Amino acid sequence: MKVAKGLVVMGMAAALLAGCGSNNNDNAANTSANASANTSASANTSASANTSASAEATDAVTTASIVNQADAFISAVSDKGNWIVAILNDLTVDQEVVVSGEFHDKGDSANAIYRKLALYSQDEDHNITATYTLTVPKLTVQSENFKVQGGTVKGDVYVEANGFTLDKTATIDGNLYFKSADLQKTAVLDGKLTGANEVKE
Repeated sequence: MKVAKGLVVMGMAAALLAGCGSNNNDNAANTSANASANTSASANTSASANTSASAEATDAVTTASIVNQADAFISAVSDKGNWIVAILNDLTVDQEVVVSGEFHDKGDSANAIYRKLALYSQDEDHNITATYTLTVPKLTVQSENFKVQGGTVKGDVYVEANGFTLDKTATIDGNLYFKSADLQKTAVLDGKLTGANEVKE
């Protein structure tokens, strides 16, 4: 049974990383085919490889966090988490969440500094099949080049790092505050923002 659960997580993580690039043309997210796994205990933790699969699948498993519970999400976006974090369903966190730490595209230190929050599922062709809402009173971003893609962050977002991106597929249902005007200038806001876009030191 443990092997079966490991294979489920392996498949989810491999699908998540397939087609996932840097700031341009990155469509990483969990696949809708595996979304039903959100009730499995294995989906509540960061993915980890312990089966003999391909090198690519193993790498995918060790560099992605796929979560569906508040505690696991808080840990995944901390400085002890991973470069990409994906949720499997609508998720509510009743406390402030801090996105911290320096991470690199695909978890490879040779690549550009980059971090991503995927709030959606996709099919094998990387078409978004479902989007999710992360409800949080305050999301503070301290990781450089942090991108929100797909779905909705319901709550206020405070940016304290360069290169924040709100993808065209994403929404912030709340206010967006930057610690300085210089940080605000580095942001790319292609998505929808329902509230203010202001500097708030």
